[in-house]
Amino acid sequence: MNRDGIDLKLKLDKNDGCLQIEKHPCFNKEAAELYGRVHLPVAKTCNISCNYCHRDYDCPNESRPGVTSSLITPEEAVCRIYDVKKIFNDISVAAVAGPGDSLAEPYDTMKTFELVRAEFPEVALCMSTNGLNLADNLNELEDRGVKFITVTLNAVDISISRKIYRYVNYKGVVYTDKDAAGLLLERQIEGIDKAVKRGFTIKINSVLIPGINDFHIKDVAEKAKKLGVYMFNVMPMISAEKSYFYKIGVKGANRKDVINITKGLSGINVMEHCRQCRSDAAGPLNEDLSKKLCESEVDEDAGECGLRL
Repeated sequence: MNRDGIDLKLKLDKNDGCLQIEKHPCFNKEAAELYGRVHLPVAKTCNISCNYCHRDYDCPNESRPGVTSSLITPEEAVCRIYDVKKIFNDISVAAVAGPGDSLAEPYDTMKTFELVRAEFPEVALCMSTNGLNLADNLNELEDRGVKFITVTLNAVDISISRKIYRYVNYKGVVYTDKDAAGLLLERQIEGIDKAVKRGFTIKINSVLIPGINDFHIKDVAEKAKKLGVYMFNVMPMISAEKSYFYKIGVKGANRKDVINITKGLSGINVMEHCRQCRSDAAGPLNEDLSKKLCESEVDEDAGECGLRL
């Protein structure tokens, strides 16, 4: 149960993911003590521009969403899981979480899920997205056995979200300002609503941006509840040095800010153990093994990658 006494299985009665959520370290705090996840950085492009974001493709030392040491192919993703399991075998979740958006160019994401499901049928499949193309890809995600989806929803008011996004590229057309904010919000709500109704387990991530949306986070939580979202996660904005917000002096937030805003929330599971992981994070939440793949002792039960690269 979370701090409001809400059963972690409350909203899974119509979803066959009950057993999987018991082992999902992000959707279940207790599972984070026992199981790990592996992020597969196969999503190379993004279809929106967030003012707090700067994606780095070759950054081994910085730890935040959108950062990875390298991009990999779907075939390499399978081998990466084998490599991680040699260090930490209790991997229960494989996820596509960047460094771009998982559904901006969905082929590599879908191919990755196909290959991982065939090789590791016991591993739950998960993905993160900004939600712009979510509604368009639900059939394909369902066909590939994806159960868990995280959508970043930073505002439910266009006047606020227009300050967060510089542009949105939808089907080759670039939108800016209020047009971008309105289109993105419409597509996000449509995608979340349809995904919930089809039985996906949804988590909403909201980036807490001081002076921009900090006063609005509770409104986002209320909307998430009305949509039937399983979990709500507020993340303090990390001031990425090359981002637009950094350049104009918007300060980052911290965990204390998050606690102050979320402590009064009720009626929805609130995530309290988020690590704001890299796009190539691997292993337990409290120990990223992505830089140790060639340094640690090998688990002989992990198996070997048999795919030809």
